[in-house]
Amino acid sequence: MTHIALPVMPFAGHVAPATGLVAELLARGHDVTVYTGAHYRTRFEALGAAVHPWQAAPDFDEHNLTATFPGTDRPGRLAVRADIEHVFVRTLGGQARDLVALDREHPVDLLLGDVLSFGTGPAAELLEVPWVSVSFVPLSYPTPSLPLPGMGLSPEPGPVGRVRDAALTRVFTAFSRRLDRVHAEQRAGLDLPPRSTPLNMVLYSPRLNLASGCASLDFGRTDLPDTVRFVGRLPTVGGRHSLPDWWARLGERPVVLVTQGTLNIDARQLVKPALEALADVDVTVLATTGGVPLPFSTPANALVADFVPFDAALARASLVISNGGWGGTVETLAAGVPIIVAGGDRDKPEVAARVDYSGAGLSLHTGRPSAHRVRAGYDLVTGHPGYRVRAREVAEELAALGGPGAAVDAIEQVLADVGA
Repeated sequence: MTHIALPVMPFAGHVAPATGLVAELLARGHDVTVYTGAHYRTRFEALGAAVHPWQAAPDFDEHNLTATFPGTDRPGRLAVRADIEHVFVRTLGGQARDLVALDREHPVDLLLGDVLSFGTGPAAELLEVPWVSVSFVPLSYPTPSLPLPGMGLSPEPGPVGRVRDAALTRVFTAFSRRLDRVHAEQRAGLDLPPRSTPLNMVLYSPRLNLASGCASLDFGRTDLPDTVRFVGRLPTVGGRHSLPDWWARLGERPVVLVTQGTLNIDARQLVKPALEALADVDVTVLATTGGVPLPFSTPANALVADFVPFDAALARASLVISNGGWGGTVETLAAGVPIIVAGGDRDKPEVAARVDYSGAGLSLHTGRPSAHRVRAGYDLVTGHPGYRVRAREVAEELAALGGPGAAVDAIEQVLADVGA
């Protein structure tokens, strides 16, 4: 029996798609240990996987990062750099040590690492085992045809685009200088030599990189290496929420699903302007809050819940208005439902740009839209059938890529290649 260790960053948006991979690996007879935060232990144990929680790496509450990582509450792009440095890069050494400790208890044949688990690659070096990376976020693999990932920018052809991208590369070099030093310190603490690849490449396995999503949500670029493979939708398995008592009241009117996501759960950012924007529209607005009570009243056409089963909500929805979580965006488009994205920080502007480029939805270019802006977006998307047509085309593309089955096929090929 092959033992596969799966490091997963302890964020809800990473854990959910990881459950589908774990379930598929277990169904094929592999022995799976998930390395993640203690909060998600029971989620994976319920599937039949073992769990090795963060120990040398500092475990944390995703809704209160500053309690463990002071400085991560900074605004805008500063928050992105603080997150990368403290949550991801500075935990590299602890992650690698935890994975080495796991190997001592139960020898690992292959590491299947969340692309944002910076410790996976170094652990593979220390253990001398193969590793595969899997992206539960928008694919950020750098290639010449795209601007630097994370900027929320679409490709710009011609000389204007080349000038812009060259300037951004210079900015990124300055931006990452401190991160380079921290990364080198973490490797040195593990007695590993300095890396020879740029910081934005160390996340990717030299063998195989699995990416949720599809080419249409990756700006349609054609210069990805053969080591990168899109696998479409990675569905959530287990952890299903029950339907709210009022579900039958949805009736026959069109349903607009408004979701604040699982990380930025201040409902005043998106839920409030969306409810105001659609208050006089002949639709039922189904709003999810992520478990936080609403600090404002709701209009008569709105139904509110902390959580609902996402597949059930999508089966009823004619449109989704979202803060741009990648997993939820892929799920929405896999159901053929057009989406409006209000993406404000971290990877959300990147998701919004990809949705905009795909033609299957619309970016509002802010995480805090006004009610007027939401209404204008709603009128545009619902008034032009091309958005729904493109959403259905993207759904077909996602389905054809095979999901967890195709992902595990590729993983098993790596195991076969190395004789595991």
